[in-house]
Amino acid sequence: MTTNAEQSSPSYGVRAPKYRLPDATHVGRVRLQVADLDRSIAYYETVIGFRVISRADGLAKLGPMGPDRVLLELHEKPGVRTVARRGHIGLYHFAILLPDRASLGRFVAHLAELGQYAGMSDHLVSEAVYLTDPDGLGIEVYADRPRSTWRIAADQLAMTSDPLDVPNLVAAAGGEKWEGAPPGTVIGHVHLYVRDLDNASAFYHSGLGLDKIVWGYPGALFMSAGGYHHHLGTNTWAAGAPLATPDDARLIEWEVVVPEASDVSAAAKSLESAGFDVTRDGATATARDPWGIQLRLVTPEFAG
Repeated sequence: MTTNAEQSSPSYGVRAPKYRLPDATHVGRVRLQVADLDRSIAYYETVIGFRVISRADGLAKLGPMGPDRVLLELHEKPGVRTVARRGHIGLYHFAILLPDRASLGRFVAHLAELGQYAGMSDHLVSEAVYLTDPDGLGIEVYADRPRSTWRIAADQLAMTSDPLDVPNLVAAAGGEKWEGAPPGTVIGHVHLYVRDLDNASAFYHSGLGLDKIVWGYPGALFMSAGGYHHHLGTNTWAAGAPLATPDDARLIEWEVVVPEASDVSAAAKSLESAGFDVTRDGATATARDPWGIQLRLVTPEFAG
């Protein structure tokens, strides 16, 4: 097991001030509340390229092609409200990371064949496509550029939102057709609407133990473990929006996956020492940020 003292220290960002999550930390499954399970399954199969791994009693578990690996849970609650265009304090988007640029090129060509509208951006560290599901919940599908190409500016990673070179990206597909989200697809990060970046930092940076990676992006703060560009994004672009409620389509919970049970315990204790409530459930632990957004700390055997 890698201890905090043994972890790598990237040449950018701001280390968590006390406890620091292990470098191998990553995002696990995402749980969403939706109005119509059949409608949502059809979208995530047809547009996103996930497959249903299991379904029962208003709950569907989905993942990419290949071995069973649950990345997304859809929890049906008929009658919940579609997310307003401005959003709710809660989910901005969850982000599906494809294993390579060629896969993203195939995905973009697939969207064009479907006539599916998508936003597109070049973030320097990654290339990304943005969609909205039938309940108004945000999705990013992206591919990372090699870390060797990431640039540092003023002690933080350089990130921006430039136009995406779509023809060049599609050419990277080599003419191959999209056959669904390929094996190796994971949830790369989660991005949240919050009301205040200082309070977001208090919970996720000082409490949970994520490093600050980018803080110069207007109205946003990006944090991660192990020097990644971000496992978590927070922004105040909808600061005046209402909190998501149980009557809204919403993010129910997202997972932070750490290597060992001792890491779950250490992160939980760090959150508690920062003044936040933590609920332990066997080898997992849950906590809510200042806006009630729930995260679950788990080890790999309890993740997707």
